[in-house]
Amino acid sequence: MNKLCFLVLISSLSTTSALAGHFDGHVDVKVGPLSPRALSGQKVFNQKCGSCHGQNGGGTLNGPPLIHDIYNPGHHNDSSFSRAVTQGVQQHHWPYGNMPTQPDIGFSDMIGIVSFVRELQKQNGIVKREHRM
Repeated sequence: MNKLCFLVLISSLSTTSALAGHFDGHVDVKVGPLSPRALSGQKVFNQKCGSCHGQNGGGTLNGPPLIHDIYNPGHHNDSSFSRAVTQGVQQHHWPYGNMPTQPDIGFSDMIGIVSFVRELQKQNGIVKREHRM
């Protein structure tokens, strides 16, 4: 029995260690001056998206950071954000589960949100890189 407990403990510790070394759910986001459209998007984003994606897109334990290279415009174009809001997203990059549709976010809000995310990405060194499989 002691051998089994030891193996379970070692397995749990190695899994926890691997996950902790991979990603903790949050990135530090630098926020500089924003355009009027992005400022509007920031307000909507933080109210409607922040509980999962973190204030200013830094991520939480409930959802991924959008200020991350995975979401650079060459891998996830602007329309991918709109599709995520209107159609939801199947989990594919992160271990957070599927993203449900967000029917409370309208088209004009979406334009502001995309502007906000893209401006913050640029401010944080995220540039367009073509996606390669």
